[in-house]
Amino acid sequence: MLKVFHYQETQQGSTEFLKTRLNANISLTYGSEIPEHADYEVLIAAFPHKELVEASPKLKALIIPFAGPPMATQELMRQYPEVAVFNTPYNSIATAETALALMLASAKFTIKADADLRQGDWSLRYGEQPQLMLHGKTVVILGYGRIGRHAAAVCHALGMKVLGVRRNLTAEDKHDPIARVADFGELKTALAQAEVLLIALPETPETQNLITETELELLPQGAILVNVGRGSIVNEKALYNALKGGKLAAAGLDVWYSYPKDLEARTSTQPSSYPFHELSNVVMSPHKAGWLGKDDDSRMVFLAQILNMYASGETIPYKVDLELGY
Repeated sequence: MLKVFHYQETQQGSTEFLKTRLNANISLTYGSEIPEHADYEVLIAAFPHKELVEASPKLKALIIPFAGPPMATQELMRQYPEVAVFNTPYNSIATAETALALMLASAKFTIKADADLRQGDWSLRYGEQPQLMLHGKTVVILGYGRIGRHAAAVCHALGMKVLGVRRNLTAEDKHDPIARVADFGELKTALAQAEVLLIALPETPETQNLITETELELLPQGAILVNVGRGSIVNEKALYNALKGGKLAAAGLDVWYSYPKDLEARTSTQPSSYPFHELSNVVMSPHKAGWLGKDDDSRMVFLAQILNMYASGETIPYKVDLELGY
């Protein structure tokens, strides 16, 4: 019998639904406190604390219930090399769809047009209409994994030229039917071509502050930037200045620099120390790209598949390399 404990920091989907999808040889318990007799072999938790990891002497695996292991979790789990760490990229397509929505809304200045027309202002129609064509443009997808590949297919269908950039190239990359794929060694060359820069990277020591003022200056004048990876990948001040000064024509941002610290702060927290909210060329989204709603059970279906494989002795995918951070 495989014993699993789901530590619920927040409501992350229906654990009762998860139970219905598990094989009979799996015992699942859950809660926000460490069990009195902790003997779980698998722990499901996004932000486990030291006591939670050490409570069960039988712990063999930690499953993070979303894609992209948090930096704090990575740092903690490096202290426990005997515990394998996995993440669950169940929402890759949803995240890619949000990236594409942000790209299109940014290129067409949809938010400004909507806000103006709600006030009865038709000026955009009769003036110099700010609308950027995407057809024929080059999109550089920084982080050419599950999210990046799905976004690439749609960009290609829109008539865009696709250049994927990833850390390690695979045999599949060499024969990609819709994109040229390069490694990080070609990053500067890629950025110089990026009329649209779509970022879908995880947060790692290598990717933090990867895009600074220097890298933004390499982009063509009037480029569009979309970020559904992590805010820390792009330097906060440099991004704001590039948008305000006109180096970037527009941006669509789902990931940020400041987050609510508690429930009350969820309705009163600006996502940056810089006033991005005052810029009309920014489409702002509250880090919800992969969130499909409280009633969505796809996370639990994905978790069940992994747990059932683990209980059957199969090699399960999505293992995190804590040295690389993904």
